[in-house]
Amino acid sequence: QVQLVESGGGLVQAGGSLRLSCAASGSIFRIDAMGWYRQAPGKQRELVAVIRSGGSTNYADSVKGRFTISRDNAKNTVYLQMNSLKPEDTAVYYCNVLGMGRVYWGQGTQVTVSS
Repeated sequence: QVQLVESGGGLVQAGGSLRLSCAASGSIFRIDAMGWYRQAPGKQRELVAVIRSGGSTNYADSVKGRFTISRDNAKNTVYLQMNSLKPEDTAVYYCNVLGMGRVYWGQGTQVTVSS
């Protein structure tokens, strides 16, 4: 059993910042990648950012230069620092972990950016 606990969502004005956290716990002995996805109302879930075990990262074009993903391997925790937020960043953000051939999802945290 693997649990992902997310935190850090909320309401912020355009131009503001938020930091999301996701901690993985339970029977997971190797994590290959950790990432964040988001889903806005009426839209498909999309990849925001991913960080692999070796430290390489990928970002959606829409967030490059504004968002930074990082991880603390000792704590099995991934972070998403979101700066210069825009109203179009409003969505439910989901933590995603790939480990031992399986994919795990967090429960989601709401991020709302007001104009």
